[in-house]
Amino acid sequence: MKVFFISGPQAVGKMTIGEEISKKLDLPLLHNHMTLELIQPFLGWVPATFQLSTQFRTAIFNEMVKQSEVKGLIFTFVMAFDIPQDVEEINGYKEIFLSKGIDIFFVELSADLEERLRRNKTENRLAKKPSKRNLEHSENELLESFRTHRLNSLPGEIKDKHYFQLDVTNLTAEQAADKIIEYFNTKPDEE
Repeated sequence: MKVFFISGPQAVGKMTIGEEISKKLDLPLLHNHMTLELIQPFLGWVPATFQLSTQFRTAIFNEMVKQSEVKGLIFTFVMAFDIPQDVEEINGYKEIFLSKGIDIFFVELSADLEERLRRNKTENRLAKKPSKRNLEHSENELLESFRTHRLNSLPGEIKDKHYFQLDVTNLTAEQAADKIIEYFNTKPDEE
């Protein structure tokens, strides 16, 4: 099973790069907003929305590791390294796979703020993330989290066995996907 965890700040390109990896390796993509956007219309942006999203993801991952025919997945998320609950949540997801002997390819993306603000308005992002369509709110949220949280790790902070940090400021999604696949020397599973 091939499992990619792709982390990085908002609008760095996690979902779009994940889509490219998905095409190249024939793996399903679970981007952060798939579960959140499912719950948000019913509850709004309240703590229960995030709790249910965590429960839903945990259930999906627990079922995946039980299914021998599952080839893997690509999971994208934002993690605030300065919020212990965020780190614990992601570590909990990782443990589901690691406890079954399944390696995780952990990718951390970064890009400069100007590029992230540009990507925040891309057609692909807005098409797949309805909550980001209010551009003023989305941009304010991005800037506020930039000021108040640490959304990229410090050097040496991530100790995962298979870890790759990539600055994607000047890369297309396809170029970034190719670099990630090359770094981990991964190929599509043979049928």
